[in-house]
Amino acid sequence: MERQDGQPGPLTDVRALARALAGPVPPVLLDVRWRLGGPPGIDAYCAGHLPRSVFVDLDTDLAAAPGPAGRHPLPPAGSFQAAMRRAGVSDGGAVVVYDDADSTVAARAWWLLRYFGHRGCQVLDGGYQAWAAAGGQVATGECRPGAGDFTARPGHMPVLDADEAASLARRGALLDARARDRYRGQREPIDPVAGHIPGALSAPTTANIGPDGRFLPAAGLRARFATLGAAAGAGLVGAYCGSGVTAAHEVLALELAGIPASLYVGSWSNWVADPARPVATGPEPG
Repeated sequence: MERQDGQPGPLTDVRALARALAGPVPPVLLDVRWRLGGPPGIDAYCAGHLPRSVFVDLDTDLAAAPGPAGRHPLPPAGSFQAAMRRAGVSDGGAVVVYDDADSTVAARAWWLLRYFGHRGCQVLDGGYQAWAAAGGQVATGECRPGAGDFTARPGHMPVLDADEAASLARRGALLDARARDRYRGQREPIDPVAGHIPGALSAPTTANIGPDGRFLPAAGLRARFATLGAAAGAGLVGAYCGSGVTAAHEVLALELAGIPASLYVGSWSNWVADPARPVATGPEPG
């Protein structure tokens, strides 16, 4: 599916990908499987992956080192460019990214490629599980592609810093993509402080996905976001999560719904790095 500007839409499915892989110029495939707390995604990749796909690591290739900027800060342009070139990504070539199923980490890779100026990236809806369930061919071991020529040019997707996120929570719709109990401050398994940015609205990304691990239809996503005051032309929209990964999934879902959105890349892990920033707990504001 193409966007109105002639570029590919953000999602592809198993059938469309199989056709593309059989074509004269197949897309570069990036396997970005990752799980909080492990095991490492490379283990799953080596056990079985889409043919010719290359493993890309969230922690080292799709983020800078953790620190005050957050647990998964934006990687420097040069570092990201080098990682994508190693993976065989080129400026004019198509790229398809996939994770295990729900597209959370794949959305981070999609967002970064878009942010750094690549215009031909798609996410495999349903991920590796959808491919395997459809009987798609699976390879083992590592794939070593030829080098790509991708040039990272930052600034092609809108971002928020902490002050801008706080302002958006007051005058627009700032969506918190984490689980509701983390938003409410009832549980915080990762970051040192529990709660949410004052004025933000709880919008867990799990509600973007159906039971099959695929995104809801665009109409369903539009209806969901409309209940949160986020709709095309209704005002500014942004998203954050714990470290800027799950929030990229929210931005992708918003794009599918036709709603442009900014990403607070540092997210909650950056917000709570400054003890002077206010923290709210409890249910979302009225």
